Amino acid sequence: MQTVHSVSQVREYVRGWHNKGLSVGFVPTMGNLHEGHLSLIKEAHARCDVVVVSIFVNPTQFGPNEDFDRYPRTLDADAAALVDAGTDLLFAPSVDEMYPLGQNQTWVDVDNLGDYLCGASREGHFRGVTTVVSKLFNIVQPDVAVFGEKDFQQLAIIRRMAEELCFPVKIVGAATSRESDGLARSSRNGFLSESERKLAPRLYRQLQQLKADIEAGERDFRALEKRHGEALDQAGFQVDYLTIAEARSLAPAGENDTNLVIAAAAKLGQTRLIDNVSLAVVRTP
Repeated sequence: MQTVHSVSQVREYVRGWHNKGLSVGFVPTMGNLHEGHLSLIKEAHARCDVVVVSIFVNPTQFGPNEDFDRYPRTLDADAAALVDAGTDLLFAPSVDEMYPLGQNQTWVDVDNLGDYLCGASREGHFRGVTTVVSKLFNIVQPDVAVFGEKDFQQLAIIRRMAEELCFPVKIVGAATSRESDGLARSSRNGFLSESERKLAPRLYRQLQQLKADIEAGERDFRALEKRHGEALDQAGFQVDYLTIAEARSLAPAGENDTNLVIAAAAKLGQTRLIDNVSLAVVRTP
């Protein structure tokens, strides 16, 4: 595996691969890699000849009271894991390399999809995500880019961005990677205390219970959200949202919607967890 830190070096490698007719897969990350990230790399390898991984903790997607400064940076360990995963190229730029003019004045923003779920409480977050991902797409110029379905809203927004801005990149969603107790793998899980870690899988179980209620025929979605959200609060979570949404628009689902995602964000202590489950509702005549 080669490690590079500049835009020009990435472009040189990718140009050489494309000139040889090789397909390029891309997995953008913020580092502190875990098995979930490695599953994305495996998916990229299954679809492409070579794989590029980026590690960049992007400041523009963090709010003023969020955890940018404490977000773990573990580049040496990450690089070793990427070697084991068969990664061909690691792109690890500095903030100055990604934002050479300092304060960014050009933004990519996807309307509507960012108004719900995480976007409702993290103002500017998805504008930072779409801006940095569009820059990375232009730098790496991949044929395929792989993102995890755990970040369901992010995946939906990036798909819309790529489609509407005509990026020649196939966006692939990979299934959420989970621990044996069901907790969705996340770099932020390392912030959980021992007692919080024991409680954390309850979030996924609650979503599964809500899904089972819908599959059993319950259709008062707002009442279901309230009941299951209160159950999480009583268990010790601080619920940001628990929403039954229409999977394409991400707007709160109505009783006639059939393609649904149940998405939640909640804090345990100072750690914010997100998760989701999808389901298709079969209408009865």
